[in-house]
Amino acid sequence: MRSPITITTAPCCWGVDDVNNPHLPAWEKVLDEAQAAGFGGLELGPYGYLPLDLGLVSRALDQRDLKIVAGTIFDDLVSPAKRESLLRQTDEICALITQLPKPETHPGQRYAAPYLTVMDWGHDVRDYAAGHSDRAPRLDEGAWQGMIDNIRAIAALARDKYGVRATIHPHAGGYIEFADELRRVVDDIPADLAGLCLDTGHMAYSGMDPVATLRQYWDRVDYIHFKDIDAKVYGQVMEARIRFFDACAKGVMCPIGRGSIDYQSVRALLTELGYGGYITIEQERDPRNTGSILEDLAASRAFLARVGF
Repeated sequence: MRSPITITTAPCCWGVDDVNNPHLPAWEKVLDEAQAAGFGGLELGPYGYLPLDLGLVSRALDQRDLKIVAGTIFDDLVSPAKRESLLRQTDEICALITQLPKPETHPGQRYAAPYLTVMDWGHDVRDYAAGHSDRAPRLDEGAWQGMIDNIRAIAALARDKYGVRATIHPHAGGYIEFADELRRVVDDIPADLAGLCLDTGHMAYSGMDPVATLRQYWDRVDYIHFKDIDAKVYGQVMEARIRFFDACAKGVMCPIGRGSIDYQSVRALLTELGYGGYITIEQERDPRNTGSILEDLAASRAFLARVGF
């Protein structure tokens, strides 16, 4: 018997990744269109996109019958000098999401939502090597330990003060991207402190098999992201020196079911292992390329419904 799964979405489907990008849509528009697309929930998006005003956000969500399923730390996790900022973000995000109406907890769900998804980002040398394990420089021992210490501090604050489960998300272009880095994170962060948010698209972009990797780390997977990769565009961007989000602007991420990821096998695995809870659809893009958002989300949802989600 399949455990219940709720499909949600995220502001990155509207091109919202860098809050300093001058072309971002208004956050109210994202909520309007998430509702129009038939979603009951979405992620908060990067720190500073949605306001941290509890009353304002609560009213906006209630008017659209939406729930927040996760907040996001998307920042430089490596630098020790970032610790104060990272903990401030954690405090403010968790204070907000835990006071909003809680998403339903499903059978098969290990930890209640909302989650705090934690991603490393902001290093040119890795951004230009996204997807290229062979040429991406790795952190030395001291820098790696500094990143682990920052993640531990974030996860401990979220857990101990707010009861929020931190989920570490390997992300193309960051210092937690490839199979060896994922293995090392799992070894260095105890299971009682943080789990994983594995993303099918980022795994495939970085050379990992999504089904095999989900199976390998199943005991740590608390939350999942879905996206798909256009194989033709992926082949082109792998031949170029290009930042990850510039590759997204070229259309490397496509509606689910139109790309290279085998979602029938993903569905079979999640059924076999009894995953219940939340899966968030993402399709990163340039925020100036907004014309097909609702059509793309509809196509992704329709495909997922056909394969049993």
